[in-house]
Amino acid sequence: MSQNNVEQMIIIGSGPAGYTAALYAARANLKPLLFTGNEIGGQVAITYEVENYPGFPEGLTGPELVEKFQQQAEKFGARIEYDWVQEVDFSRHPFVVRTANGEHKANAVIVTTGATPRKLDVPGEKEYTGFGVSYCGTCDGFFFRGKEVIVVGGGDSAIEEGIFLTKFANKVTVVHRRDELRASKILQDRAFSNPKMEWKWSTVVERINAAGGDGNGTPPKVVSATLKDLKTGESYDFPADGVFVFVGHTPNSELFRGQLTIDDAGYVRTDRRYHTSVPGVFAAGEIQDPVFRQVVTSAGQGAGAAMQAEKFLGELEAQSYHEVAAEHGPTVLVAM
Repeated sequence: MSQNNVEQMIIIGSGPAGYTAALYAARANLKPLLFTGNEIGGQVAITYEVENYPGFPEGLTGPELVEKFQQQAEKFGARIEYDWVQEVDFSRHPFVVRTANGEHKANAVIVTTGATPRKLDVPGEKEYTGFGVSYCGTCDGFFFRGKEVIVVGGGDSAIEEGIFLTKFANKVTVVHRRDELRASKILQDRAFSNPKMEWKWSTVVERINAAGGDGNGTPPKVVSATLKDLKTGESYDFPADGVFVFVGHTPNSELFRGQLTIDDAGYVRTDRRYHTSVPGVFAAGEIQDPVFRQVVTSAGQGAGAAMQAEKFLGELEAQSYHEVAAEHGPTVLVAM
């Protein structure tokens, strides 16, 4: 396609929200163009096994689910390009999307670039992700039935996920760098009264240790974490079958600063119908959702954004962009 042609819809991002938006837009005969970005599939692509996505009672790996998302979207005419967006210009219409391989224009854009869990950046974390290191208790807790795990963090997410993990694990040890939690009072009360939860205060993880994975066909398996007591300076190995990291998420929104309204935490603000502050630009999935952060909710949000974008494009057929934008009026953005 030449640079002078205008796409009906461009989707930025290839996680569950992006692929679902592409599926819905393709079925509406909009021939959407999706740019995958560098991390194809988003966070679910690094999930070892997914058992909580409807329709797959036997479970499947994250990469397998991503492949099915893509195949289904392409079946109906979505075009997937393995390219990453470097710059956008939403100040004019058609919107401009510049990638590593060229410039594209679109009448509507759906942003689904997701969020990235903050990492500890310690040895063993990256190597053993999916083999005992996880960033989602809801996704992976089932695999730690009867095990002992570590939860790193002290905010609402860490404590919520820690409490959830007690449904499966025999013991959940919360490792927190401070000597008090940042979580809400009600969560703290529930956690402190849970007999399966223990605490390591003023402590950080220095290293994650595993056994196996030595090339003989046996995958690695987390067996302990090296902890450091910040008050005494002592380091020691603490046995654990898994390490769950909940030290926050970083929305992948830098690309859109100065283009869309972004809140203090970095999430793109939308209204309840996934409209951003720019008429014709929509956002779905974890780029605008700091609350649920699940594959199934992101997929639903992607579907909703595509339906709203289809409606917007239908209005464009009868009116100019400025007339449609004026009818939409100021977008009422809401916090999730």
